[in-house]
Amino acid sequence: MSKKIRNKPPKPVAKRPPRPVMTHQVRIIGGQWKRTPLVVIDAEGLRPTPDRVRETVFNWINHLIDGQWNKLKCLDLFAGTGVLGFEAASRGAEQVVMVEMHTPAVRQLETTKEKLRAEQVTIVRGDALSTIQGLHARGGNGQFKLIFLDPPYHQNWLAKMLPACASLLTDDGLIYVESEVALDVATPPDWLQDWEVVRADSAGLVFYHLLQAKKLPELQA
Repeated sequence: MSKKIRNKPPKPVAKRPPRPVMTHQVRIIGGQWKRTPLVVIDAEGLRPTPDRVRETVFNWINHLIDGQWNKLKCLDLFAGTGVLGFEAASRGAEQVVMVEMHTPAVRQLETTKEKLRAEQVTIVRGDALSTIQGLHARGGNGQFKLIFLDPPYHQNWLAKMLPACASLLTDDGLIYVESEVALDVATPPDWLQDWEVVRADSAGLVFYHLLQAKKLPELQA
């Protein structure tokens, strides 16, 4: 008699636990909140300024303002993670206004502000250009010593934003500009002609600059 061969049921495959969601972070590199991590949410076009770049930029700024952060009012347009604005606040900036349009990013900014108890930080949800126009309408000319301008690449934002930012700066104010290419100071486009590049460098695909408005020549008597 032949024996019946029973098919054994397949062993159940052990389910692997889901991989934990990796949270990207950047860290504040100076001031009272030094080494504090900031969450980087997963959002298209969100690219926090690298630590190496921020260290260089804030050294530039610190030198140009003689370390007087407590007298500095700052506008952080396209704030994203807020790492530039929170870095300025960490070093003692008197006021930091952050502007961001992406709702999840705004929520994260508010969470970070609450965590740090950053009372000098104001978060504005809205379009950067419309916010600037609103500041103009409310008499905000000459209000800021420092403006961070780190817009999405390849969307021609600098041509629209730089002229709009000019009158919001103090006479000796600075604008930090991050872009996908080095700004052409040899044959500048119209929107750059009124600006002087006082510092510039690059790191990989990041080109970063500090700008000041060109001084008008003094009229001789």
